[in-house]
Amino acid sequence: MAGSVRMEIDGPIAIITNDNSEKHNAFDDDMDAQLFSVIDELARRDDIRAVIWRGEGPSFSSGRDAASIGNLKVPLSHHELMRRGHRGIQRLWDLDAPVVVACKGWVMGGSFQRALLCDVRVAAEGTRFRLPELTYGVIPDTGGMGVLYEMCGHGVVSDLVLTGRVMPAEEALSHGIVSRVVPEDDLDGVTREIAEQIASRSFVAVKMAREVIAHLSRPQIRSSMADEMIYQTFISRSDDMTEMRTARAEERAPNYTGS
Repeated sequence: MAGSVRMEIDGPIAIITNDNSEKHNAFDDDMDAQLFSVIDELARRDDIRAVIWRGEGPSFSSGRDAASIGNLKVPLSHHELMRRGHRGIQRLWDLDAPVVVACKGWVMGGSFQRALLCDVRVAAEGTRFRLPELTYGVIPDTGGMGVLYEMCGHGVVSDLVLTGRVMPAEEALSHGIVSRVVPEDDLDGVTREIAEQIASRSFVAVKMAREVIAHLSRPQIRSSMADEMIYQTFISRSDDMTEMRTARAEERAPNYTGS
């Protein structure tokens, strides 16, 4: 069964749920379009004071559905698809309501990066964060490198991106990637409590506080995402990408030339 992204409204709180639990909520093109539609609707509403973003089943999201890679369901070039993705997810920044992400299980790839663009991240014990893009011959391209650079510095983001290693929840807490680690059974309750606390505050004060934080961080993130779009498009047409695909088809080790 195909995955979906659904939204529920409960008073002043909106709840976005990734629902493709059999695949750890991996995203394909259809789920991307549903997510962007949900965010677009929230950006037009003036009655929402806080948003919770969660995943059904064991994980928040394992990133991109590997089965959908190379099987685009939309008539877009690689560059146009990236532009749609950047524009769609950057609509998060047009929301007046802060977004609280409930991280659990796998939080990987583009979904990890999307979570990084939100306001608050809470992790369940046992959550694993990863940016595996280089193992597929591409780079992270949803702003995550820029956010992690600001949070953790050059060394940590280089380690995560260049090795693709798994970062456990406790380490993510130590770097400020998440602000709390809680027992998994408490995750939904804690994120709900945070959302309710935010929703009870002066709405104008919440908006202005977020504006101050946005002015500190977003120019650098926008610049990073613009670079990612250019370089990822180049990679998709590079000799190394062609060699990787050929080597996999021929079941041999690739011979990369850096061009």
